[in-house]
Amino acid sequence: MSDELGFKPKARLILQLGDQLIRSESIALLELIKNSYDACAGRVTITLSNLHSKEFGQIVVEDDGVGMDYDLIKDVWLQPGTTYKKNQVDDINFVSACNRIPLGEKGIGRFGVHKLGEEIELISKTKTSNEAHLKINWKDFDNDKSLDKIPIDLTERKPETFDNDAHGTKIIIKSLRTTWTRGAVREIYRAVNSLNSPFESINSFKVLFKIDRQEWLAGLLKFKEIEDSALFSAEMDIEDNQIKNLDYKFTPYATMTHLKERIHSEVNIDMVQRVYDESSKKKIIKDIDLSHYRIGKVKLKMLIFDFDSTILSLGVTDKRGLKDYLKLNGGMRIYRDGIRVYDYGEPGNDWLSLDIDRVNLPTARISNNIVIGAVQLSRLQSKDLIEKTNREGFLENDAYAEFFKAIHFAINRVITQRNIDKDKLRSHYSGKSQKVPVVDNLDVLREKVTGVLPDNKSRSEILGIIDEIAADYKTISDIYIRSASAGLSLSIVIHEIEKIIQELLYVVDDVGKPNSEERVKALTWHLGKLVDGYSGLIRRKSRKESDLKKIISNALWNVEYRLKAHGVKIIRAFEEEKMFATKAKCSDSLITGTIINLIDNSIYWMSFGKVQNKEIFIDIVEEIDGFITIVIADNGPGFTIPYEDAIRPFISNKEDGIGIGLHIADEIMKSNGGELLFPSADSVNIPKDFNAGAILGLGFYISKQ
Repeated sequence: MSDELGFKPKARLILQLGDQLIRSESIALLELIKNSYDACAGRVTITLSNLHSKEFGQIVVEDDGVGMDYDLIKDVWLQPGTTYKKNQVDDINFVSACNRIPLGEKGIGRFGVHKLGEEIELISKTKTSNEAHLKINWKDFDNDKSLDKIPIDLTERKPETFDNDAHGTKIIIKSLRTTWTRGAVREIYRAVNSLNSPFESINSFKVLFKIDRQEWLAGLLKFKEIEDSALFSAEMDIEDNQIKNLDYKFTPYATMTHLKERIHSEVNIDMVQRVYDESSKKKIIKDIDLSHYRIGKVKLKMLIFDFDSTILSLGVTDKRGLKDYLKLNGGMRIYRDGIRVYDYGEPGNDWLSLDIDRVNLPTARISNNIVIGAVQLSRLQSKDLIEKTNREGFLENDAYAEFFKAIHFAINRVITQRNIDKDKLRSHYSGKSQKVPVVDNLDVLREKVTGVLPDNKSRSEILGIIDEIAADYKTISDIYIRSASAGLSLSIVIHEIEKIIQELLYVVDDVGKPNSEERVKALTWHLGKLVDGYSGLIRRKSRKESDLKKIISNALWNVEYRLKAHGVKIIRAFEEEKMFATKAKCSDSLITGTIINLIDNSIYWMSFGKVQNKEIFIDIVEEIDGFITIVIADNGPGFTIPYEDAIRPFISNKEDGIGIGLHIADEIMKSNGGELLFPSADSVNIPKDFNAGAILGLGFYISKQ
């Protein structure tokens, strides 16, 4: 036996769609506002009344859009799944009467109404039609009847709500699903106001918010007040594989008389990433290129804040208000044609991993709660960025992956500039005493162990290990690194050690619970091993009279494979006969590591600059007065930030760099009785092919006889 059958959806399916596709009341209301935008409305008015009562509460959404007539409601609005809106979106030539590309295409906004209330009354009218009047009671759908068996009251009548030539749509929602609190109303207000980009509001589309409890909105800061508190700002235009324009600005508060406004601009910055290449088994530099997808031009705007209490007191009156605003409104949001794409930038949505990056490098990165940013897209040009049906961002396809990389690259470029000014800002105005990392926390840990653990052999062992850790850490902090090319830095050492110390502090607080004392002992032992390993790796080596030619040759031998893999030719001018002694008092291993570090930098930047014939020139010269100098120059793009900033920690334009390589090189040279130099091309007589590249010198003081 066989039958031709069809699906017979139950009525409650409609309710399930509303509950599962629409995450919250805020999203439900925003879906209705988007419908008004698509209907060419110039103004939408949201009126909330008696929200403390489910029975008497009411939500009204009214717009002055083109409206709907009886037939459109019957044939489109009441038929979920029609292609009416999707056809408009897919038609590249379609632009509505008000010059807008539709925001919605799936027709789920109507189901979101159920999230707000059980009863809906819809009144709509076009310029030339009568009014269409629709009533739905969502409770009627909560049964086992088939969907098509639920009666819906749709009538056509003479205009009552929209007089004469007036047109638009009015939706009245009653029998609220929940009572509303002050916090919920403030959240809705925030969501409605964040629908438009704060940087570029749409003058032709305004949303008015009315409520009978105005006191519930008291104290909410306006964006203009927040904007004036930002110390750092940036704008960027991204297209294809480049940041076409980057404009950064540091604006100190008027009270900061020691600092001046600084403006920095760059053009045509290539966007790149380092990726592992399976065929060559090495990391290569690859373009980040949006032109492979329909993403279009991207505009980025950012405001960055500094929450240091002393700095805030110099320019912000309502510090708590600012922090509360950023807590809810901070982050990087995405806007299409000026309308927000949810839920990027919402609390808890760290889509760019800003918070994670800041945990790993707290002084060098920004978190969502100190930035307000807008990523602006054209809806027509960005069709490969496809919104999820549940309105929780884009599908994570290949286009989105490339888009993510581009935005991440651009933000890091801004962070580099911000770090330059932040460093100066803190040195002049931060009231924080300089806490010694690790050491201070070890003191706290020692006090806690003494005060909490019983006086027994176990406590003595733990305190002994802590003392050994403190001694070993002093060795570590004397010199940052033995081999800079290994990628190890004091900041990383500190980060790893302090993670375990913090865990120990938590565990000590729980002493008395089962196995807590054993855990303290185990963690302390683990910490001791970690620090002992670091101190063995980076323990200061004694300085002796060394042949600089041999040191350079040894460094080149260490990177021979790397140079070959990247196609880099070394110009060995240092091997030529010199009329002066090429020896200096230094630590062979530290200088070898420093040279390797500088060569690695050159390899990266030559690859970044797409140099076809990569070359590094190395010589030993005496032209720089007072020094015998190892000169290392490349034919790459040269320095992209000032020399004085390049040697400060956590300042780098390298996409995956943390900005400590040159800082370490500088510290190593100081510890070896020398300086890290940035000579001009003519001062050290290098070939003209290297004039535009990076030129560095490891200068060793010549003792005066």
